[in-house]
Amino acid sequence: MSDSNNQDFEARRVAARKEVNALDKGALGSEPKREGFFNMVYDRAEGDGAQVPWADLAPKPQLAEWLTANPATNSSMRAADVACGLGDHAVAMAEAGYDTVGFDIANTAIDWAKERFPDSGVNFTHGDLFDLPKDWVGGFDLVYECYTIQAVPEAMHEGISKAIASLVAPGGTLLTIARTREEGEEANGPPWHLKPSEYNIFKSLGFELDSESNYVVTRADKSIPHVFQVWKKA
Repeated sequence: MSDSNNQDFEARRVAARKEVNALDKGALGSEPKREGFFNMVYDRAEGDGAQVPWADLAPKPQLAEWLTANPATNSSMRAADVACGLGDHAVAMAEAGYDTVGFDIANTAIDWAKERFPDSGVNFTHGDLFDLPKDWVGGFDLVYECYTIQAVPEAMHEGISKAIASLVAPGGTLLTIARTREEGEEANGPPWHLKPSEYNIFKSLGFELDSESNYVVTRADKSIPHVFQVWKKA
């Protein structure tokens, strides 16, 4: 993109973020699993990625760097992109040699991802973390999760974390990215940023922390602390 196009994209992204956040707060009470809400966001975007506030239209740098250093060592290694959205992360995993599934609770997102990447080799499919296919449980050598846990109310964080953990095969790797807050700080969601006791839950689920990187994403209106973690399943 040219600088002017980048500026236009960001301006539309900022406006969309405000609108979607307002809609999000209004959608909580009746639909904790959020399927209708997320489909609505992708539908109203009408093919404009700027209207999906969490869609960067490129892989996160943390994931891209990790994949460069850790490509698949054989073609049978399976990977899953949790809540894959528009598909950029799943495609990056496939390009690194992994046999990749990208799944999302929003059918609209899956259709859009298929349109964007028709020849990627990724199996883009509808999937619900609370109703996983049996052959997915323990079925993936690499699982990537970004912002999924914080997209649901705090009361659901433990359950959704356990569901994500269940996807990883023994000896496999789990990559997570989360917006963070201090332990006693109010979440004030959506989204519900994760406190240390939440993003470290995988320690109690059979994982060992391999590495951790803390960083800050700066916007015009605020700075948002993040953590990128690499977990290994025993």
